[in-house]
Amino acid sequence: MRYVVFNQKGGVGKSTITCNLAAISAAQGLNTLVVDLDPQGNSTQYLLGEPPEDAKQHAAAFFEQTLRFNARPQDIVDHIVETPWENLHLMPSHPSLDELHAKLESRYKIYKLRDALLEIGPTYDRIYIDTPPALNFYTRSALIAAEGCLIPFDCDDFSRRALYTLLDNVQEIRADHNEALAVSGIIVNQFQPRATLPQKLVQELIDEGLPVLQPYLSSSVKIKESHQLARPMVHLEPRHKLTQEFVALHDILR
Repeated sequence: MRYVVFNQKGGVGKSTITCNLAAISAAQGLNTLVVDLDPQGNSTQYLLGEPPEDAKQHAAAFFEQTLRFNARPQDIVDHIVETPWENLHLMPSHPSLDELHAKLESRYKIYKLRDALLEIGPTYDRIYIDTPPALNFYTRSALIAAEGCLIPFDCDDFSRRALYTLLDNVQEIRADHNEALAVSGIIVNQFQPRATLPQKLVQELIDEGLPVLQPYLSSSVKIKESHQLARPMVHLEPRHKLTQEFVALHDILR
């Protein structure tokens, strides 16, 4: 199964959700790949702690080679690295993704990621794609390559207003490029159950029939420690409440 984690709003927890779900998949014995398409590289930092040593083992090098006429989909394996966690691999981000963007878009390389992930699909049980906070070439490539879309929602009114546009964008990609794409669910992040506004906003989404997933992910300072140590929650505090919420969320997606 190929999931894209997508929201055009920044700071909603895309990388945190991507890496923690992927780490749980791997910990459960599933061969798992994370593809980090955000030039900021938060997922890369989270899973590796530092950039890979090989100068070509990253997403920018993969996309750069798609510009050559003799590029092959299977060449994506040259740009994937192991992480410290068993069964978990990563195609790291790189800052030069920004420099390549215009060239890739003008050459219409929008299907290259899909073709490459289909080529290596039998190797992986789960693929999670982290995206930039924008509907750009890389995000569209990810939506075209994925089967399920996971949408982080951080319980404020700006996020709710943006959600409807986001859902329309996903529907447009599905209609024009990827009929297999479905919204797998809205993931409520940084939820504070004692606060009135988050409860109200989430309930309104449910009342509208939107696919809000449970459990909601709690707000916790432990996640900041997890980021700092480059250890997903399942490897840092497996019995923590937030870890168990991630596990329950992961398991309903199976």
